Amino acid sequence: MKRAQLAKQIGVHTETLRYYERQGVIPEPERTPSGHRIYTQIDVVRVRFIKRAQELGFSLKEVSELLALRMDSETTCADIQERALLKVRTIEEKIQDLKKIKSVLSDLAESCNESGPVGECPILDALDNPY
Repeated sequence: MKRAQLAKQIGVHTETLRYYERQGVIPEPERTPSGHRIYTQIDVVRVRFIKRAQELGFSLKEVSELLALRMDSETTCADIQERALLKVRTIEEKIQDLKKIKSVLSDLAESCNESGPVGECPILDALDNPY
């Protein structure tokens, strides 16, 4: 199938496929004599894997590592589990950071006197001043 067909089937833009090729996450496909790229069902499976892994928070670099591990006959399920647990820890850290940010922003919003002049806005003052 051609690039546009693959993109449509999976629900991505053709530019996404080009980007994946440039990043080496999917191999550059074979071409027809007229120069059209031809993708296979293996490419469909691979791009779906990439998209699903990204939806779960894996970066493209991490997806590439997962794909490499998948192809390595020495890889065990424990190796993949280790990557997943590392991602869980990273997500938990991000959640904690976001909670702190939310708390600070909530406090700033509550300290705001809605009718005061912009020059006395505690939110803008907090953004001007270092922590």
